Amino acid sequence: MQRARGIRIEWDELPLRVRGAIEGRLRGRVVEARNQSGGFSPGMAARVRTEDGQRVFLKALSPEQNPNAPDFHRREGYIAAALPAEAPVSRLLWMHDEGEGGWVVLAFEDIDGQLPALPWRREELERVVAAIASMHQALTPCPVDVPPVGQNITNGLNGWQHLRSDAPGLDVWSRRHLDTLVRLEAAAPGAAAGETLLHFDLRADNILLTPDRVVIVDWPWAAVGAAWVDMVGMAPSVRLEGGPDPAQFFAMHPAARSADAWKVDAVLATFAGFFTFNSLQPAPLGLPTLRAFQAAQGDIARRWLALRLDLD
Repeated sequence: MQRARGIRIEWDELPLRVRGAIEGRLRGRVVEARNQSGGFSPGMAARVRTEDGQRVFLKALSPEQNPNAPDFHRREGYIAAALPAEAPVSRLLWMHDEGEGGWVVLAFEDIDGQLPALPWRREELERVVAAIASMHQALTPCPVDVPPVGQNITNGLNGWQHLRSDAPGLDVWSRRHLDTLVRLEAAAPGAAAGETLLHFDLRADNILLTPDRVVIVDWPWAAVGAAWVDMVGMAPSVRLEGGPDPAQFFAMHPAARSADAWKVDAVLATFAGFFTFNSLQPAPLGLPTLRAFQAAQGDIARRWLALRLDLD
């Protein structure tokens, strides 16, 4: 199984002034940096240790790696700082921000854990879903001032409306049902409404397992909506990485049992459109494997939607 990954810079590649600022905040010299390679980001991710034994997890990047990514780090810092203690997340310790055009560094508590094994193991997946359900319970009502998830959907996910039936590379099924898919995704912002703080980017590479904890990391896309939305968004990657089919995975979360079918269809359609549309675009700077990962998830999402709606 190939994990999701970007081409990350490493600790030694940070400018001296940035490393100096970090060591100033840590009040000690970094003597060990274990660079982490997972996830779709071109920025640095490293578990570091100072000469006095202090350990933290650092994320750092600048517009040079990706022009939009520093704002994602800023947003993640804002959200992480506001998450309640009972949520299964890594605690933000501090943020260093050079301002527009500069570097952004986030320092989190260091979690001595591992990514879930791939292919997914049933016992680990059950632990993860239980943690997600517990997280949703702790984050309802939403404790952070963030936009409704419908705004994320409208501004970032609606791919079908940007596609034409003759778009190069578009699969036959999508061409045949494009009008239906556009109508479905138009209903998604309202269908996704709710009172829970959603992660909105759950995948195996955003989860750490310890012997007694499941920790959910990477929160820049958080928004408020219905708890089951996170499960719809995660289901294609779970299947792609060796887990159960999307319907079985979705049903593992308690909120799935009370979700209206038409709402699930609408939200699934907009995720399918996001993956499908973006898989046909050029690769973003520093993320050469992203489009293939999106294409595979799009195929799974479309197949799931076709089964739910009986669309051949």
